Amino acid sequence: MAQPGNTPPKAASGRVRGRFWWLKIVLGFALVALLIVEGTILWPRLNEYWQALTEIHWGWVAACLAAQAVSLSGYASVQQRLLNAAGVVAGHVKNLSVIYASTAMALTLPAGQVFSTAFTYKQTRKWGATPVVASWQLAMCGVIAAATLAILGATGAVAFGTKVSPVTLTISIVGMAALFLGLRYIAQNPGSIERIGHRVLARYNNFRDNSADRGVARWSEILKQLDAVELSRTDTAIAFGWSTVHRVADVLCLGFACWAVGADPSFAGLLIAFTAAKAVGSIPLMPGGLGVVEPVLVTALIMAGSSWAQAAAAVFVYRIVSLVLVVLAGWLVFLVSFRATHHDDLDIDVEFERREQPGV
Repeated sequence: MAQPGNTPPKAASGRVRGRFWWLKIVLGFALVALLIVEGTILWPRLNEYWQALTEIHWGWVAACLAAQAVSLSGYASVQQRLLNAAGVVAGHVKNLSVIYASTAMALTLPAGQVFSTAFTYKQTRKWGATPVVASWQLAMCGVIAAATLAILGATGAVAFGTKVSPVTLTISIVGMAALFLGLRYIAQNPGSIERIGHRVLARYNNFRDNSADRGVARWSEILKQLDAVELSRTDTAIAFGWSTVHRVADVLCLGFACWAVGADPSFAGLLIAFTAAKAVGSIPLMPGGLGVVEPVLVTALIMAGSSWAQAAAAVFVYRIVSLVLVVLAGWLVFLVSFRATHHDDLDIDVEFERREQPGV
């Protein structure tokens, strides 16, 4: 029983909470007032944005969908050509299915690029690609895609009148070309690096007190797998051609989205907006670059001559087509075509782990 003059702890805390009961009400009214003020300020823009969407031209939206489909098909053709150069035969439909499913993973899952790469690697292994060839194909696809994106960005900058540093541009182009040609040369001439590998292994084994021939058999096996790659100049030109189709069709998708809502950005501005959005979207902050890509696109399209309402509406249409619909289609393809292949994936994982064990 509480003594007179002493307040039980619960009662005391109740009085403390009761003392500031009005604070919640004040904060609630302040929040409502803030929303009203923001709504009043933004209403003209939101009304313009809604008006742009309600006056949408569905013919251009259909063209936007078609352009995105062509873009993904072009990237699948790059993958198919590189695999064919390594003696791996897989039809366009198979490659396109993998591109859709892997793109959906990259755009939606945390660390999506990791899952996407692993998924593509496993599928190409099922088609007969060796571990080295499967990894080589992924690296070459990435280099070619980055090169064509850089070319589009440089073209847009020059056309827009932006001063592009000749030194920076030259270093970027030479660096990408050197990386691509280096990978191509190694694939075509694996024997040229055989002695280098033996020297490195000899020094490593000597440093670790391993047997002198440790890892030599594995190195020879890797070179033997690379020897299967025959990327000719024709294959290289065709792969770059399809990668250009992939990028240009994606740019057209953005352009058609702009025309669908009445916007008419300049060609140079469109290229810069596309390149900037792709560069920002490649940073793994949010799945699909949500909340990051949109402000960049809107700002760039406004600089290219669109109004705020038109730019926002165009970005909304473009992201619905290039993100939402592609993700839905990709996961649908995954569920229909790849959902029942977990046992095969497990076999490949076991083989991969066995190959990675020292001395195997």
